[in-house]
Amino acid sequence: MQTKIITMLRLQQKLNDDTNGTGWEKGVTDKGKPIDWYRCALLECAETIDSYPWKHWKSIDADPDYANIKIEAVDIWHFVLSMALAREPHKDDKTYETLAQSFITVPNFDAFVRGEHPSRDIYEQIETIETLMRTLLCDRDLTAILQAFYDVTMQSDLDLDSLYALYIGKNILNAFRQDHGYKEGAYIKVWNGKEDNEVMQTILNEHPDITPETLYQELETHYPA
Repeated sequence: MQTKIITMLRLQQKLNDDTNGTGWEKGVTDKGKPIDWYRCALLECAETIDSYPWKHWKSIDADPDYANIKIEAVDIWHFVLSMALAREPHKDDKTYETLAQSFITVPNFDAFVRGEHPSRDIYEQIETIETLMRTLLCDRDLTAILQAFYDVTMQSDLDLDSLYALYIGKNILNAFRQDHGYKEGAYIKVWNGKEDNEVMQTILNEHPDITPETLYQELETHYPA
């Protein structure tokens, strides 16, 4: 368990270093742009809610898009990892171990690892996401944020193993995007009629034991350059 958390923390550190420049932990990119991880996570929560048919005037008989809900949860996770990393600007092996331990000691972590799936209707699930949003806005305590996030992932049918697999996929996809002009607006997000997230998920489903390096190569093969 701890190894997977440490691996994700290390990958997130590298992605943030590559995207925002070293020293991003101070809250500013190397281009001088302020960083607000809480706002980032908050907006991803809003996108998660929009994957539910909550609108009384539109698609009232539709089913929740749980495939996308899982992706949105992973996007939130990127920002939660970043919040934790921003508190420890000087990293070494001991730092990552200490940070990982703070993730593991959250009260509902064991339930998250077991993949408990609480029985909630879609409106109760939305309220769970809104609890996370309130915590991001008002509390900002890392343990409280993690506890609220784990609750969201469990109702999305994610456990530590599946979150880890999807995180690795999305992390590599994010790195791929940056390498192919995402910041400059040159990146192509729809590949032959499918969003890049869908392509990434298809590759993971077909090759569940794929390494991050091979996944990057597979994305390169599918990218409509």
